[in-house]
Amino acid sequence: MASISPLIGVDELHQRLGDDELRIFDCRFSLQDPSLGERQYREGHVPGADYADLDRHLADLTIAHRGRHPLPDRETFIRWLESRGVGDNNTVVCYDDAGGAIAARLWWMAGWVGLAARVLDGGLSAWHGHGLPLRTDEPRHVAARITRRDPGRDESDVGEVMNVATGVGDAVLIDARDASRYAGEKEPLDPVAGHVPGALNAPFAGNLDTDRCYLPPDRLRERFENLAGGRDPSKVIHMCGSGVTACHNLLAMEVAGLSGSRLFPGSWSEWVDDRDRPVATGKDR
Repeated sequence: MASISPLIGVDELHQRLGDDELRIFDCRFSLQDPSLGERQYREGHVPGADYADLDRHLADLTIAHRGRHPLPDRETFIRWLESRGVGDNNTVVCYDDAGGAIAARLWWMAGWVGLAARVLDGGLSAWHGHGLPLRTDEPRHVAARITRRDPGRDESDVGEVMNVATGVGDAVLIDARDASRYAGEKEPLDPVAGHVPGALNAPFAGNLDTDRCYLPPDRLRERFENLAGGRDPSKVIHMCGSGVTACHNLLAMEVAGLSGSRLFPGSWSEWVDDRDRPVATGKDR
């Protein structure tokens, strides 16, 4: 998995349409209108793409006290991938229309179950920009088998995040939300505004250029090495509101060659589920 670039360009994907190694997923999703992404998918998608719904396929909303988008049971997620024709030797390709903000979640989860995955750099807007066609038909795949069970990505948890909040240990916590939500100036989704004490702010949009493609690896490396303060990537924990856009920062580190950072899946929405946990406000130092 490490030998495969985490990004795939429009030209390469277009040339490889029909390649049986690839399984393509449209991850468009709107928090304001959760059914919008699937409606857009049915109106037109990259040829061969299935739809991956954030609420139904990339989370299990029945799980309590683990944030707004709890990770599903690993075996349940694997069975869904298998039903979409994903097996051990397939590469999952993900795209959205939000600069990779949702697609990165599927990228992370595919790696979480030991599979290779890539995100379409620039997403659907780059596909449109190259004048490439969309299709409305849905692919039919023969069910596949995923036999590996070794997790390919590591998680963090509330206990480790509490260590950061209380100044214990040497992990660094990076919050991918925009600066105003981090500062506690607004909070449109969760019941408490602010951030985990000790967390640093790195809005995921800062990983992108004006075309909403990822910045070059050297610029991403500089960004995250500065945030990590010389720590090994394994000491870096990523969070956001509900463990979705945090994956964008984790992907950015992978693009930069900084492999091994970890996701706090429940993120801010899990943290504030217990009102006794400490909360900080104000801008990043």
